[in-house]
Amino acid sequence: MAASVLEKSRKVSPIGLAFRHFIQFLRVPANVILVVGCLVLLYFTVYPAITLISSSFTVSSINELVFLKGAKMGDLTGYWWWYLFASPYAVQYFYEPLKNSLLMSLMSSVIAILYGGVVAFLITRTNIKGKKIISSVFVFPYIMPSWTLATFWKNFFQNPSIGTGVGGMLYNLFHISVPYEMVYGLVPSAIVLGLHYAPFAYILIGGILKNMDANLEEAATILQASRFKIIRKITLPIVMPAIMSTFLLVFASSMSAYAVPQYIGGGYKFLTTYMKMFINGGRFGQGYIMGIVLIVLGVSILLANQLLTGKRKNFTTVSGKSGQISYIDLKWGKWVGAVILVVICLFFSIAPLVTFALESLCVIPGDYSTFTLEYWISQGSTSTNNGLKGILFEPEVWKAFGNSLLLSVSCALIAGSLGVLVGYAVAKKRDTFLSKALDNLAFLPYLMPSMALGVAFLSIGKTWGLQGSMILLIIVGSIKYLPFASRSGISAMMQLSSEIEESATIQNIPWWKRMVRIIFPIQKSTFISGYILPFTSCMRELSLFVLLCGAQTTLLTTLLDSWMQYWPQHANALNLLIIVTVLLINFIVNRITGASIDKGVGGK
Repeated sequence: MAASVLEKSRKVSPIGLAFRHFIQFLRVPANVILVVGCLVLLYFTVYPAITLISSSFTVSSINELVFLKGAKMGDLTGYWWWYLFASPYAVQYFYEPLKNSLLMSLMSSVIAILYGGVVAFLITRTNIKGKKIISSVFVFPYIMPSWTLATFWKNFFQNPSIGTGVGGMLYNLFHISVPYEMVYGLVPSAIVLGLHYAPFAYILIGGILKNMDANLEEAATILQASRFKIIRKITLPIVMPAIMSTFLLVFASSMSAYAVPQYIGGGYKFLTTYMKMFINGGRFGQGYIMGIVLIVLGVSILLANQLLTGKRKNFTTVSGKSGQISYIDLKWGKWVGAVILVVICLFFSIAPLVTFALESLCVIPGDYSTFTLEYWISQGSTSTNNGLKGILFEPEVWKAFGNSLLLSVSCALIAGSLGVLVGYAVAKKRDTFLSKALDNLAFLPYLMPSMALGVAFLSIGKTWGLQGSMILLIIVGSIKYLPFASRSGISAMMQLSSEIEESATIQNIPWWKRMVRIIFPIQKSTFISGYILPFTSCMRELSLFVLLCGAQTTLLTTLLDSWMQYWPQHANALNLLIIVTVLLINFIVNRITGASIDKGVGGK
């Protein structure tokens, strides 16, 4: 009888057994992070996209009712899809901006690859002089925001002959006037974006060239192959995946660029500038559809990049690697080339700071005989300084600075902490379904263009009642910059032996104490970069927040965007303030972590 009762007590129902397994599953911290992380990221990445699509079929503003006779707020309609894709206005409002955006992105990709690729080849495969300074200065334009180069381009090349009424540095110093098409329009926008993203090509192509097996080129040299043939038959095929990867990355990034075409796009229409125009004009349906198009293009292009780089091994030759790299002897050209490259790099790195400083001191833009410090230190608003106080005493500037700092710190703490947790869970449960799902979801925001993601959160911000609030900005910023932090966290945890934590587990040390006392201190340099990168990126971001900021959440970048047209001196001063802040942060990052994005190519 007793044995029968004991046997019955041991029998557990399937539901009870499943519950036991579930409890046991949740006792592992990595499993909890995987489940919660997947649910949270599904909500904050997939839900905004779904909301954006549904909102494009909904009447959501009074301005839209002007076009939709008899409609009411909240009604469903496919009018905006017809309007943008098939109406008589489709060419003007969609296809022409799409064509210009595609052309601009194509040209900027080619420029970035040619410029960055050539410099990478000279640094890694020739005996050119000054490699360290060239490598360090070359990546400088990427550290600075893209609109920095756009503003510099305008300040340097503008002249009275193109209708601006003022002269830039080139005109005032040398009386040289360039045509309108080289100051404003499609070509200048492509050049500026190409220069900004050239470090992509430099880092990707340079990394492969530096680590390429020198035996391949040595064998070709022994067979008396010409240098041109070696480059064409050996070097180019090996670096082709990096070239294609750079092309796709620059293309996708340029498609979502807003500041550059806004500042120097001239009369050309682009998807991002029109999207902002529609959103600000209350025609949300059209703006949402353009956001959807940008997301689809961005995800498609960057997925193609992942597919391509995933096949990179098909392009490489694995063998005993020779450490003796045969550098091309440029002879006297090693000095001439070094001087030319240093001048070009300094022109696009230091000259922008000089022009912003000079233009912020001129009463008459471009006239360096009208210097004044009023735009910086004036404590009263006068006609001379356009009704504003000096930038150091203007309350709106410091309010925007405080907002930018609060936003950047908040996004860095949230994204950085989530990145550490994602890295821990993905590394601990690698190759499982949940691990792969969380890894992909954490990377998904990188595939979504900044402005399109901003439009998606603009749509759900209305639903949540958070439109124009700091909370909404923090949420979207944390999601957008999570890929930086998660990649840093995963990289750090993959390098860490599991035996270190296992020994602490045997001693019954709680999980949170293992993280704080053991894991984080060991990999703190890598983890810290996962906090600093979102902070730096957030301080200089414009496209992501330009549509989301309210009257009380003005940022330095959005304030600059509003000042650029009417208060040029204050805009240049503000530009300089933002750049100095960003560069100072990057310098601190370098001193704390020792990280440098050019390290491993030509930097030391």
